[in-house]
Amino acid sequence: MSAGLIIGILAGVLVLLRVVGRQVTGSLVSQRSLFLLPGILVVIGLASVSSALGTATPGELAFLILDCVVLLGLGVARGASVRLTNTPDGLWQKGTSTTLILWLLTIGLRVGGVLVSSAVWPHGVLSRASIALTIGITIGAQNAMIFRRALGMHIPLATQRA
Repeated sequence: MSAGLIIGILAGVLVLLRVVGRQVTGSLVSQRSLFLLPGILVVIGLASVSSALGTATPGELAFLILDCVVLLGLGVARGASVRLTNTPDGLWQKGTSTTLILWLLTIGLRVGGVLVSSAVWPHGVLSRASIALTIGITIGAQNAMIFRRALGMHIPLATQRA
């Protein structure tokens, strides 16, 4: 296993621990908290994936697209499962047991996807290069659903850093 892959995995784990931890304990939701982290992860992920596209097989590309679609759906489902509350400081989110189960499923599918991809395409790097992208997509989908629900419930976002 390369040092870059280990660093990527550790960074992904730290991001997920922070995100999942804040959802379990609850947190205010600001515009910054909704868009900054997923945006950064997607940009980093796209840069990483673009460098691996030249050697990717059509099968690897199809697998990545399928992975992204599944993770997008899981993100939307998690966003629908989060409990939203209007507080004096603005929108408050707190994950439910369903949210936690969906996170465990998301993580399991992503890890399984990397293992399957590595077994099928042992010399391919696309799956490993897409870690930041796929995490950004799933968190972004969840946050988009939370934002949509907050708009529908007429709950303003928090103005302070959440």
